[in-house]
Amino acid sequence: MGTNDNNTEGKEYNPFEHRVIAKPNSDVRSLANLVKASLGSGLLAVPLAFSNSGWGVGIIGTAIIAFVCAHCAHIFVEVSQECCRLEKTPLLGYADTCRAAFMAGPKAVRRFARFFSIFAECSILCTYIGVCCIFTVLIADSIKQLFDTYYPVFILSIEYYCLILLIPLCLMVQIRHLKFLAPISFIANVLLVGTFAICLYYIFKDGLSFSDRKFAGEPSRLPAFLSTIIFAMEGIGVVMPVANAMKNPQRFLGCPGVLSIAMLLVALLYGVLGLFGYFKYGDVLRGSITLNLPLDDWPAICAKCFIALSIFFTYPLHFFCVIDVITRHTESRIKENYRSIAQVLIRITVVLFCGGIGVALPMLEQIINLVGSLFYSILGVIIPGIIETVLRWGKLGRFNWILWKNILIVLFGVCSMVSGCAVTIADIISIASRKLSSHY
Repeated sequence: MGTNDNNTEGKEYNPFEHRVIAKPNSDVRSLANLVKASLGSGLLAVPLAFSNSGWGVGIIGTAIIAFVCAHCAHIFVEVSQECCRLEKTPLLGYADTCRAAFMAGPKAVRRFARFFSIFAECSILCTYIGVCCIFTVLIADSIKQLFDTYYPVFILSIEYYCLILLIPLCLMVQIRHLKFLAPISFIANVLLVGTFAICLYYIFKDGLSFSDRKFAGEPSRLPAFLSTIIFAMEGIGVVMPVANAMKNPQRFLGCPGVLSIAMLLVALLYGVLGLFGYFKYGDVLRGSITLNLPLDDWPAICAKCFIALSIFFTYPLHFFCVIDVITRHTESRIKENYRSIAQVLIRITVVLFCGGIGVALPMLEQIINLVGSLFYSILGVIIPGIIETVLRWGKLGRFNWILWKNILIVLFGVCSMVSGCAVTIADIISIASRKLSSHY
């Protein structure tokens, strides 16, 4: 009886009325932030995904994955809002939502609440460390192309460019407040739009080739397609901050809501660039379509410079997610007098760690696939399916559609994770063995 009373009281509590946000975002700005979060470097990797799947399977697969990602983000926000009502708190982040869902679930799973919260936070940490590694390699690859072409006096391997990049990156991440990153983020977005426009210019410049383009690729390459599209499309790490910062958060969900409109726009942009990028370049596509652009034409040179600068300026924003998790768990253990210098050292250490992974594995396509298949599958697909099932367990019967829907979602995420990791690790081993054999 007491439990039901608590639940009733929780439902009467409206978290939206208790939120105190200094500068809430309008619906339009929230939509822009959500689209911006999903349209990063992954946008330029979508044509590579289509080369793995074929153009027909690519279109169908992109639509399905967009729907799954949008639905998972929807149920996660819905669960978070329900947990806010139950706990009578205005806001909950990603990890706190996982903890609250388990605490409100069946008694048998409540003891796992803290573990699942830590697991979610570790997943966020690993995801954005992986993104920082991808950014390091992508910037280094773009710079290497330009220097090898226009200043061939010293031909350095990509590993050396990764090492050189660590110095400016260590300086850039010392910016500690998001409001100071806003102008840099704006410049990065303008450069990304410019890069996208130049890519479309080259795609349609001399016509497209349809004759030898496959409708469906090799089945063995489908996991690589899934990994790349999930990496490109998932923005689950910023969904909760955007939803929590809205002036009218009740407009985030629903149809048409901010989330559904954003995911529709993202899916359309990905479909267009992926389809026509594959028609243009076929199976020679690389981890970023900018790496396929010619090196003797000034718009292409601009695109390569733009993407390198855009990713360089975007790096601190994704790095912020990493340092936020680390700071919350370490700051209380450091004396106040040493916290400032500790922040500097921690930030430098994380950049060096990400750079070290980039030097050890300078394989852009494979890192993208690994981050997409492993971390984004966990964060964006598996965890939302689990926590909705846990929270609503008391209302789910054996034949309830929500239960079976979430089982399918979790199975999809697990299959994508396992198959994507297996294919990517096989690719890494194959590339490494070829390099060793050529070296000797």
